[in-house]
Amino acid sequence: MTKSFTLVQLRYFGAVAKLENMTAAAAELNVTQSTLSSALGRLEQELGASLFTRLSSKGLRLTPAGKRLLLGSQAFLEDAELLYQSVRDEGEALAGELVVGIYLPLAPFKAPVILQAFEAAYPNVKVSFHEGDQESLRQALLDGVCELALMYDLGVGPEFGRRVLERVPPHVLVSAEHPRAAAPGEPVSLLDFAGEPFILLDMMHTREYYLDMFKRVGISPLVRHKVSGYETVRSYVARGHGFSLLNQRLLHDSTYAGGAVVPLRIIEDLPPIEVSLVRPLGAKPTKKSMAFEQICEKLYGHGS
Repeated sequence: MTKSFTLVQLRYFGAVAKLENMTAAAAELNVTQSTLSSALGRLEQELGASLFTRLSSKGLRLTPAGKRLLLGSQAFLEDAELLYQSVRDEGEALAGELVVGIYLPLAPFKAPVILQAFEAAYPNVKVSFHEGDQESLRQALLDGVCELALMYDLGVGPEFGRRVLERVPPHVLVSAEHPRAAAPGEPVSLLDFAGEPFILLDMMHTREYYLDMFKRVGISPLVRHKVSGYETVRSYVARGHGFSLLNQRLLHDSTYAGGAVVPLRIIEDLPPIEVSLVRPLGAKPTKKSMAFEQICEKLYGHGS
């Protein structure tokens, strides 16, 4: 027997999934909580699966079945909206909301530029960025918090599809007062910094990537400080606390704490980081997210 559900039920489900709270979702949808609860109950009955786990103190959490429904329903609801517009002869201009994950160190470099280009092309779509480290973005994609994410390739497993935009090699970062800063155009060997204090960007998957650089050349870094902020790393280096390895380069050499840093190219052939657009496999992409992907490709698509 064919199961049936309504678009209204799916929209109600999406609001509750986003807010993880029945009262807040009812207010956003401008319906009573009893109406919302009844609609979700009928949806669960039709699907033969529980969509939420009810937590007394923490609201609602999606079950595995709920996560699958959320991933599959986004494109379905968008298609329904575009069909409605075409019948009313309103055109098929993209509209609505799009949540995109973005890796924290990438956000200040990429998010404002992408947002400006996307809003110019699709003014009726409201884009918001969900910032996080590699691991939290992986989970956000699997949980349906965001449909796609702009992130590094580090820790991205076979449960995801990935489109490479850029390949960015690592570089050594030193203080402007460091002896090697006197010749910024000359490449350096990582071996030249053996025994010098090292400032590690300490984020899951990222830390392993940088520590592996030292293993590849046969030395162990003297880790003096572990910090989780990209600008914090630059500030520590600028004030003479040690050198670091990073990938993204700023257009200026100044730091928040004063002082300046100098990036140096590395002689060794070390693996680059791949800046990628990542999606869960098996989820049909919405047209909004495909448009976002095309904008990113135009801006940064040099690595495919």
